[in-house]
Order: sequence, then structure tokens, then C-alpha cells
Amino acid sequence: MPSFAAKVTRFGFSSLGRISPEFASRAALALFCRTPPRRPTTGKAKKTFAEGARKLAMAEKLAVHYGSAKVGVHRIGSPSCSAPRILVVHGWGSRAEYLADLAMGLREAGAEVFVLDLPGHGRSSGRILDMRMAAVAMSAVEERFGPFDAAVGHSFGGAALMTAAGGSFPGIPAFSARRLAVIGSPSRIEDVFDSFARMAGLTPATAVALAKRAQRRVGCPVEALDGVPIALKLAKPLLVVHAEDDKEVGADQARRYLGLSELIRHHWANGHGHRRIVSAPEVIAAVADFLLGDGLAGEAVETARLRAASSF
Repeated sequence: MPSFAAKVTRFGFSSLGRISPEFASRAALALFCRTPPRRPTTGKAKKTFAEGARKLAMAEKLAVHYGSAKVGVHRIGSPSCSAPRILVVHGWGSRAEYLADLAMGLREAGAEVFVLDLPGHGRSSGRILDMRMAAVAMSAVEERFGPFDAAVGHSFGGAALMTAAGGSFPGIPAFSARRLAVIGSPSRIEDVFDSFARMAGLTPATAVALAKRAQRRVGCPVEALDGVPIALKLAKPLLVVHAEDDKEVGADQARRYLGLSELIRHHWANGHGHRRIVSAPEVIAAVADFLLGDGLAGEAVETARLRAASSF
């Protein structure tokens, strides 16, 4: 049953949209990009956060500044030119601590791991986030610590990783990791907008105005953020992990990748839902095997060469 706040929001947008779709779309986009509170609010979330913070206690806490913004980064493992470097990106309303099991699993598998707090989350600045902002943050982190051998993103973080790797945003260098993994991530961003429009009770005119306003904000059409054509264009090894019981991001978003290319693999992690999936041992093992196996050692040698060359 919708909460009282949700009902009020729907009523407000519905009423405003009948008066001025443009004004309603401006308010809707502000709500769409507004990030939730950084600290957990429920007992279960607080426990998970505390456990994650404990596991990341020995990680090096770093900050990357670019322009007026700052993003926090947890680095796990000693700097090395030979160890594969992996970037880990969380989802909407999450932060590094919630991906501690995944990060530590990748470290135990032999990687140097960097866990990014996206803008508006964790130790990063701001209270808003969109995919362009996520791509800018990843570009800044790659410039500081990269190049990365591989990257993995959960939920929004996986979708943002795909668009960043695809060079979707004018003026922002494409994120250049050689291997990618997405976990419980949407592939078609139009569906995300449609879901938000239904949740917020937007009128059809307001929904259209919202999509146009969002396109102007990020600098490209929403269709350009579709993970499927991006994956085909990249032609890089990609692992798609999803649970068919995911109630937040439907499994149809992962099925869209099926049969596209021999470079794209699937791992169905049924029974783990949307949030538990990032801590499931079988998922961590599958991601580590994919990102660090299958000849990555040879690829890492080339990345290490580029990394060493860039240090001069």
C-alpha cells in the first residue's frame, strides 16, 4: 500500500502537471536526481552498514577532487603495478560499506580494489546524482588511479558504468576498463523513467517533458544510455548477474543481453533478490573469476605497462 507521502507526491504532480507540464517536469527531475540520506535508517540497514564499515576499516580512505566536487574512494590493497586494478561502483542510495563483501572478495582473489562513493553518497559531496555526474566521477577516479583492468557495478552503478564505458556523454572520456560486470542493473533507461513516472503520478505530458529535460541535463538522448547497444559497440567481455526474484530491477533487463555476443556471459543468482546479491558468495566468486580469469593476467601486463608509462 502506498505511503501517505507517496500519495501526496502523486496528487501534487498530477495536479501540477495539468496546470503546467514544464514546471511539473522541473520539479520531477529535481526529485528524480535527489539522493537519499547517506546514513541507514532501518535496523537491518544499520547492522549491514556497521559490518561493512568494520570490514573496510583497514582500507585507505582517499578523496578525488575535480572542479568543486569531491568523491570518496576506498582503496583495498597496497599500490602495485602488477596487481589487476578493479573499480567497484555501488547503486542508488548505497555506498562503499554495502559492497564490502564484494570488494574484499575481489581483494582476496588478487586484485587491488577501489570502491567509489558516487556523488551524493557516502563520503562524496553533493545531494544530487545523474548518469553524467557518475561518468564524470569515474573519469576523475580513472585519471587519478587508472587505468583499471576491470570494473563492476551494482544496480544504478552498473548502468552508470555501462554508459561511462560507452562514452555516452559529450566531453567526457570513455571509461576504459577492459572487462565489465553488472549486477542487478537496468539496461534500458527509458524503463527507469517510465517506472518513476508511474510512481510519481506524472501526467503523460509531464513524463514527455521530463524525458526532454533529462536529455538536456545529461547532454544526450535517453536512448543513447541503453546498455545493449553499448555492449555491442564496446565488444568487451561483460558479465551480467541478476536474480529472477529481483523486485526492484526486473530480470527482463538482464535478459535483453542474452544471445548478443560470445563476449557476454550471464550468471543467474536466483534467490538473492536485489540487495543480498552483492554479498552472495557464489556471486562474488563468479565476478572474481570473470574479472580476474580468462586471460586477464596477460591483459593486466599491458595495463601495467600503460600505468607505468603514465607515471613518468
